[in-house]
Amino acid sequence: MKMKRTIIRPNGVPNSISEQVATPIMPSVVYASQSPNALDEQYEGKQKGYTYAREGHPNAEILARLIDNLEGSSTGLVVSSGMAAISSLIMGTLSLGDHVLGGSQLYGRTLRLMREDLPRFGIQTSFADPTNIDSFKTEIRKNTKMILIECVSNPTLRVADIEGIANLCKRNNILLAVDNTFTTPACIKPFEYGADFVVHSITKLLSGHSDTTLGYISSKDQNKMEAIYNFSVSIGATPSPFDCWLAERGLATFELRFEKAQKNAEVLAEALKKNSKIKKVLYPTMSEHPDISLAKQLLKGNGCNMVSFEIGDNRIDANKFIENIEGIAFAPTLGDIGTTISHPGSSSHRYLNLNARKELGISEGFFRVSVGLEDPNELVASIERALKAI
Repeated sequence: MKMKRTIIRPNGVPNSISEQVATPIMPSVVYASQSPNALDEQYEGKQKGYTYAREGHPNAEILARLIDNLEGSSTGLVVSSGMAAISSLIMGTLSLGDHVLGGSQLYGRTLRLMREDLPRFGIQTSFADPTNIDSFKTEIRKNTKMILIECVSNPTLRVADIEGIANLCKRNNILLAVDNTFTTPACIKPFEYGADFVVHSITKLLSGHSDTTLGYISSKDQNKMEAIYNFSVSIGATPSPFDCWLAERGLATFELRFEKAQKNAEVLAEALKKNSKIKKVLYPTMSEHPDISLAKQLLKGNGCNMVSFEIGDNRIDANKFIENIEGIAFAPTLGDIGTTISHPGSSSHRYLNLNARKELGISEGFFRVSVGLEDPNELVASIERALKAI
């Protein structure tokens, strides 16, 4: 007996007088419209609706609005990664012959994008010290269209003069983009200082569990956001609905996690400062920090959850140190609930030669710790035991 074939269409969600309290995962790739005219109205913005997941889906929009609320915006776009956000921002707003000026101590892959990839497409790039406004003044050209900085640099934790740079941008009609991944809106809201764009790797502190890969871009200029959106859709920087759903769950505890991790980082920084095996400790609220005045002015008492330190300048000691750490993952990420430690020379900044890394302050003995939610005394003890091996 032949099985009867039927046309299969979704029946929708069953009717209920009560409502769900948790956001569902909505993995549908495509959304059915009522007619060609109705589809036209969606694409023309006359009616709200979804069409194809690459062009947007409910889980991404829910997450974007939540981060918007934190950053004081309403235009946020969630994409597939932090680097997808940076790439879509630059390629969606700049053109052949434009110049983008970056902070000299950006995330390694952002540096690589600017040094190697953008010039291939005719976008000029150069770099300046974000802690020194005169350095930026010197690098501005007639065709400079954008300045890109991090509030606190990765991994050297230098604090950008965001107010001075924002004023410089305003006087010269230059767009200011700020990567707020390290600091997060719990510490600083770049739009309040005059930023035109705010970027995040949601993967890090906002999501906070090392199980999602997502990015975020926002601007208060709707036309520019439309250009960024169109570019991101064209290159397929589509965020996974499941990742968006996981990030929404993580975001619910973001402020609690931020406070706990920050307190742990303060404890770790002070302990490392007293250890004779440590050559240098970098933490924004420490009096020895080279940008302590800017940190006090901009971060308002926050130091965030990142601690960097140096044990010397040779790979042998670096290897011994890591091989003897227990309970802390040696992993090139940050913002997880568990503490992780990374070695920028062999991960984020490995494409730079040794001299270029040293110019940034990254030696073979330089480490960056993303502090998590553990008992801070256990965290300190683990690192101190490992230091005894060198």
